Amino acid sequence: MATRRSTSDRTGQKSSKKGKGSIRPKKNRFGNFCLVLQALVSLAFMGVVILLDMLPVKYLGLVAMVLFFLWCITFVSQAARKKRGITGKLYSLLMIAVLAVGTYYVAKTNNMIAMITSGGVKIDNMVVAVLADDPAETLEDAADYSFGVQFTQGADNMQAVVLDIQNQLGADINMTEYESVQEQARALTSGEVQAIVYNQSYTNLMDETVDGFSDQIRIIYRHQIETRLDFGGSEEDDSLTKAPFTVYISGLDVYGDERDGENRDSERSDVNIIAVVNPTTHQILLVTTPRDYFVPIPGISGGMNDKLTHAGTYGIDASMATLGELYETDINYYVRLNFSSLIKIVDILGGVDVYSDYAFETGWESGYEMQVQEGYNHFDGQQALAFCRERHNLVDGDNQRGRNQQAVITAMLKKALSPTMLLKANSIINQVSQDVETNVTQGQLNSLVKYQLGSGAEWTIQSVAATGFDGEDCPYSMPNDLVYVIYPDETVVNEIIHLTNVVEEGRTLTEGEQLN
Repeated sequence: MATRRSTSDRTGQKSSKKGKGSIRPKKNRFGNFCLVLQALVSLAFMGVVILLDMLPVKYLGLVAMVLFFLWCITFVSQAARKKRGITGKLYSLLMIAVLAVGTYYVAKTNNMIAMITSGGVKIDNMVVAVLADDPAETLEDAADYSFGVQFTQGADNMQAVVLDIQNQLGADINMTEYESVQEQARALTSGEVQAIVYNQSYTNLMDETVDGFSDQIRIIYRHQIETRLDFGGSEEDDSLTKAPFTVYISGLDVYGDERDGENRDSERSDVNIIAVVNPTTHQILLVTTPRDYFVPIPGISGGMNDKLTHAGTYGIDASMATLGELYETDINYYVRLNFSSLIKIVDILGGVDVYSDYAFETGWESGYEMQVQEGYNHFDGQQALAFCRERHNLVDGDNQRGRNQQAVITAMLKKALSPTMLLKANSIINQVSQDVETNVTQGQLNSLVKYQLGSGAEWTIQSVAATGFDGEDCPYSMPNDLVYVIYPDETVVNEIIHLTNVVEEGRTLTEGEQLN
């Protein structure tokens, strides 16, 4: 009896052990699933990083090694486990989640860069406006109105929109022609005509002539004209890392998301800086030009002088051509941002350290009051904007404001080029994608970032500001109005031309160069 019980017990024990052995592989299926899934997510992450095309080969190799090492930890925890390997599974799930989120954000970064580099297209918004209290609600309601037009500025666009209006109405319209958009504005507000046809980007010019013009009118018709611009720059991905190039940095006098604006391609520019960049000598020369500089606008003004800020009214291509002709250099690329973007980007950078030539108080232009100290000041976004905009409290007015804008741009570049900014790269790109536009291609931008990461180069950034003499004159865009202008100092202009040549030819700017 005892022997039988013993046999029965041994049999039961063997059966139990056998049962455990058969269950164990089933329990590890989830571990194997984690191994496979982590491998797939790692490959996906590596794939989007490669597609982003911003990391040098050595960094790509490092990323691949880290991903493999992290996967090996999961493999060891599951293949060599003595118990159930719960810790390894939790670790693997955590890695899968982190890599999935990382894959999403890297892919999103790629899309955001595509948004930033979507420039090179000019959009003109042609409109028909009536007085605010006019009963007409649609173009058809104004079919028998007298339309004020002008063909002096932007004749091709005007002809195109008049043709579209007549096609929509199915009949010719009654037109009264004027010499300027200012005359159109006066004619509408005085009752000479009941409607006017104009490029909405000219609204600022009208506001300067007819006080409160924008508040007195209502738009009843819009017609958008899109033009692909060709600035003659190379489209090769590595072109910006091999040869010198010049970028026009335009700061628009507007707030909010620039892409949602009705005239994002034709706004007056309050900040006009060109950056002459030599990637082989790692030099950047920033040249600022006062917004009231009195110069001709190539292809627009017929040799007549106008304020530089008015060039933006005719499109960013007009501003680039104006500065290119002034400084005898080719400007093939641009970066355009508005005041809102400056605030947000500086805040993401953690503030910037900006050097001020003078102590002064801000508040006249920006409405933000603060005391600026001579020497270095640490600014957040709002403070940096106030520093950039102030001119009435500066002895040298707009000339010094240009230098202050350069100082902020310089501080931002130095901060953005530092290795620690890699940790904030996604936030920076996310913000920049909303408020900044450039015609630099995505491939060129990626190549430039890759070049900087690979070389770790330290850049020399120097600044020079154009100056001139105060005066009053009638600009091309306001032929009947005597307004404040700055006549260029030809000696300073020639000095700037010399300095741009030095950078472009690969020579080094030394302390002996006369930078002001």
